[in-house]
Amino acid sequence: MPEQIELNEGRQLFGLNPQGYEDTRPDYPIWIFDHLRECRALVDGTPTLEIGAGTGMATRRLLEYGASPLTIVEPDARFAAMLGTSIKAFSANCRVVHESFEDVVLPDNQFDLIAAATAFHWIEPTSGLRKMRRLLRRDGVVALFWNVLSDLDKEDPFHEATHSLLSHLAVGPSDKPDKVPFALDREARQAEAKAAGFKKTEYLESRWSLVLNTDEVGKLYESFSHIQRLDADARAKLLDELMTIADVQFNGKVVRNITSCLYLFS
Repeated sequence: MPEQIELNEGRQLFGLNPQGYEDTRPDYPIWIFDHLRECRALVDGTPTLEIGAGTGMATRRLLEYGASPLTIVEPDARFAAMLGTSIKAFSANCRVVHESFEDVVLPDNQFDLIAAATAFHWIEPTSGLRKMRRLLRRDGVVALFWNVLSDLDKEDPFHEATHSLLSHLAVGPSDKPDKVPFALDREARQAEAKAAGFKKTEYLESRWSLVLNTDEVGKLYESFSHIQRLDADARAKLLDELMTIADVQFNGKVVRNITSCLYLFS
C-alpha cells in the first residue's frame, strides 16, 4: 500500500508554484455559486468563512456573489501574494489568516456561510464539521465543493497510461487506491454531517471534460500534493515522463474526466 500523506503535511503541500496552480487548476462551475444564491446561502452582505483558499479561485466567486465580510483561513503562506491580488479586485471587507482550520481561533456564531473548495478532505471530518457548526449562526450553511479528476462511469485513458508512474507515490485522503474518491462518497460525507449535528444535507454534481495540452499536463500534475512533496530532481523527472506520455501517446491533447460536486449542510 502507498504511504498515506498526513493531514498536517498535506495542508502545506500546494504552494510550490502558485502561478502554475492558478493557470491549470480548473475553475469551479458557475452553477455552484448560482445554487448558493438561489437557496439564499450567499447573498450580498453574507458573513462568510472560506477554508483553504489557495490562490483565490473560489474566493473571487464568493466575493462576486456577495460574501462580506469574508474571513479566509489558508495554511500555506506561499499563496499570500496571489490571494492578496485576488482580494484587491473587490471592495469587500476581507481578512486572511495563515493557519490551519484546526488551529485558528474564531468566535462562535459568527458566519452565515462556511465554504471549502477542494479543501475539506485535509480536515479531520468529525471534529472539523463540529467546529464549523459552532462557528455558524442559526440557519447558517456549510458548502463543501470539489472538482474531482474522476467520473465513476467513464474510462480514463491518461490515468491508465500513467498509473505505473504514479502508483508508488504517497496518497492523500481524496485518492486512496481502490476506493471511491473522498468527495464522491456521498453516504460517508452526509453521515459525517448528521453525526456533527447538521439536520439537512443536499448533494449536487455535474460531469464534464478538461482538455489539456502537454505543458498544461505538467503544470496540473505539479500542483498535486503527492508530486509537490518529491525532491526537485525526482519531481522534474516525473513531470517530464508524464508530459512525454501526453505528447507521444496522446498527441499533446489529454482529456481528463471531471466531476464537480457540492454538499450543503445546515
